[in-house]
This record gives sequence, structure tokens and C-alpha cells, in this order.
Amino acid sequence: MVRSALSIILAILCLTGCTMAPRYTRPDAPIPEDWPSGTAYKEMKAESEAPEAQELEWQEFFTDERLQKVIAMALDNSRDLRIAALNVERARAIYGIRRGDLLPMVSAAGSMNKERVPADLADSGRAKISDYYSVNLGIISWEIDFFGRIRSLKDQALEEYLATEHARRGTQIILISAVAEAYLALAADREALKLSQSTLAAQEASHNLIQQRYNFGVTNELDLRRAQTQVDIARRDVALYMQRAAQDENALNLLTGVSVPKELLPSDLGSVTPPKEISPGVSSEVLLRRPDILATEHQLKAVNASIGAARAAFFPRISLTTTIGTASYELSRLFQAGSSTWLFAPQATMPIFDTRLWSALRGVTVERDIAVAQYEKAIQTAFKEVADALAQRGTVEDQLAAQESLVRASADTYRLSDARYSKGIDSYLSVLDAQRSLFAAQQGLIAIRLARLTNLVTLYKVLGGGDDLSSGTSE
Repeated sequence: MVRSALSIILAILCLTGCTMAPRYTRPDAPIPEDWPSGTAYKEMKAESEAPEAQELEWQEFFTDERLQKVIAMALDNSRDLRIAALNVERARAIYGIRRGDLLPMVSAAGSMNKERVPADLADSGRAKISDYYSVNLGIISWEIDFFGRIRSLKDQALEEYLATEHARRGTQIILISAVAEAYLALAADREALKLSQSTLAAQEASHNLIQQRYNFGVTNELDLRRAQTQVDIARRDVALYMQRAAQDENALNLLTGVSVPKELLPSDLGSVTPPKEISPGVSSEVLLRRPDILATEHQLKAVNASIGAARAAFFPRISLTTTIGTASYELSRLFQAGSSTWLFAPQATMPIFDTRLWSALRGVTVERDIAVAQYEKAIQTAFKEVADALAQRGTVEDQLAAQESLVRASADTYRLSDARYSKGIDSYLSVLDAQRSLFAAQQGLIAIRLARLTNLVTLYKVLGGGDDLSSGTSE
């Protein structure tokens, strides 16, 4: 009997290998095959010596040793990454449950019944107390997946698990780039703070000189008050950049999950080793390997599988209960010859009228259309992100060269204006205008240098760099 039951179960398992889910076809990417070109973009040569972003692990891309340590701290302590990893474990457990539903659950049960039978019901005409003992081993209400309903739910859980794994990888990419950007912002604000402090010292020295000239009657009160306004503006800028640097450090601590040691923090942009140059590749198809795009596609596959479950719900559900065991009115005879029992109870349930099934099928069909649109929108967004980064990459060097020239010209203008004022040829108003122009040009230079470094990080992120290449999910 046991051998026959096992043979039946194996035969059923062989017959339940199909689903009613529609055949999945990846939607065409709604973006151009080539990257944008024009005066705002650099020429991208196929034989570029720079590696592609997805070929470089983050330790290779970020060459600054202190930044590498800060990123490693974030990967070890980030709560966002921890939550993403726990979501993967939860999805894996749900997939394990769905996969287990395909297999019969074998259980053992023992029971003892003690019952008083009144005289009218007893065969002997006298009241009696009867005992009944049994031990059974078997399958209780196992749904046989002839039409693939459970298998479709299993496939849906698998795709959702894979989507969460790719989402975790995407979270890691975002975290790495966010740490790098916060680190560079801190370096830029600290450099701006140094600039403000040196400007304040120069303004105070100029104010003291004019104060002495005013005391001797060489200059007027208007020049003195103008000098004082510049001192006050410089003091305000020092306080402002001191605040920004402190807030940047707080943001970096939040991203890493711990307080970053002072020795790992940058003093200015010049103290940070720039990341490596990377190539976007020759085709936009590289975007299809981005973890967030892959996660969206797996969500689409999960919805596609759920259609199979909705279709299978229209067909009969067949369940099986089968047990073998032993039973006796006496405990001592429970395992003796002649006490064996068995049960074979198949059951089929066929939906006749249930409008909810049609609504459910229409719902998941519309949900698939939504998932397709979300997948296409994710690709379009990714293409736009890369195009923006490439446009900035193609123009930032020209901006940097122009700003450096502006700083030099502003410095010469200030030097000449100050010399003319010292000799009494020009008014102090010209000196003030030259000072303001020089300070603004120096601030602009810091901002463009920051933008150049941040652009490299952004391009690395939007091209899918920073993924944990050693632990990619096999599909």
C-alpha cells in the first residue's frame, strides 16, 4: 500500500509541471540605442581606454583611501542597507513557503477516544464506556496542482524574491554614491570656510588700515563704513560655512551609521584623490543591467505569473487526503496483526458561479499593463539620468577653465584697484567691487570643482557601478 501511494504521488508530481501563465516577453526598451550626441557631449569612442562602470568595483573606482574606509563603514553599519537585506530574507522565506505548497505535507497523528454509550444505543442494552486508539501516517488535504495555480504562485514569489535582491543591490549603489557625494560636499564646504576665514582676515586688515587713515584725516567716514560692511559680510560667511560643514559631517555620520573618525574627514577638495575616469560604453543597452531596472523587470515577471494563478482559479481544485495506520479498541492490540487501516479520499471543487474570479483576472491583467509601463518608465528615467551626467561631463571642463581664468582676472583687478586706491588715484568703492568679484569667483571655482568630482560619482551610479559583483544573484 505504501509503495502504491508513493507511486501515485510521484506520477501526480510529474503531471503538474505546467502553468497557465502567459509566455513572458521582455518589452522593447523605449530609448535610443546610442547615447545622445552634440556640442554638449564629448565624443564617445568605441575603443575608449576607460573601463565601463559595471566593470569596476567601488574599491577600484574610488581611489582615495580615506573615502574607501568611510564607504566600508557605511556598508557595514547602514540601516537602509540592513533593511534591504532583511527584505531579501523575508522574500526568500515567502518563496520557500510557496515552493513547499507544491509538495505534500506528510504528518503523523495519534489519538485516543474515550466515550460513554447510553443503554438505548448500546448493542448489549446496557450503558458502557468504550475506548478507541489509533495511529495514522499520511497526507492531509494536499492540493494537486493539475492546472498550475500553486506553481504560478511559486513563480510569482520567486520573481518577487529576485526583485528584492536586485533592490538590495540598487540600495548599495545609492548608498555608496550618497556617501561619496556627502564626503565631497564636506570637503567643498570646508574649503569655502577656509576661503571665508582668509577673506575675513584680509578685510579686517584693510579695515584697520582705513581706520588709521581716518584717524589721521587722510580718508573719509564713508570709506570706513564701507570697509566695515565688508568685514561684517565676511564674518557672516564664516559662520554660514561653519554651519554647512557641521551639517555635512552630520549627514555623513547618518549615512555611515556611526561617527566618522576625524582623521578620515577631508580638509578641502584638494585633499581628495579624484575617482577614476569611466566610459558609458557604446550602447544604452548597458542600462538593462542596472539593478533597479532588473528589479522592475522581475516585478513585471511576478505579475505575469500571477495571471497564471488567476486563470487556473477557473478550473477545478483537486485535493487528496490519504493515510495509513492502525486502530484498536485496546491500546495493547494497537500494533498487532489485523489492526491496520487506510484512507484514500480525493476531492474536486469546481467553481460554477463566482464573479470575483473574472474581476481578479481583469485586475491582474491591468496590473501587468501597469508593470510594463513602470518598466518602460524606469528605463527612460535611467537614460535621462545618464544623458544629463554626460552633458555635464562634456561641459564641466570648459566651465572649470573659464572659472579659473575668471579668478585670475578678478585677482589682478583687485590688486590693481587696491594699488590705485593706496596712491589716491581711485575711490575705495572700486576696491570693494573688486573684492566682491574676487570672492564670488573663488566661491564659483570651488562649486565647479565640486561639480566635476560629483559628476564622476553620478555617472558611475547611473551606469550601474558600485554593485557587489562578487555576490550577484543567479537567475
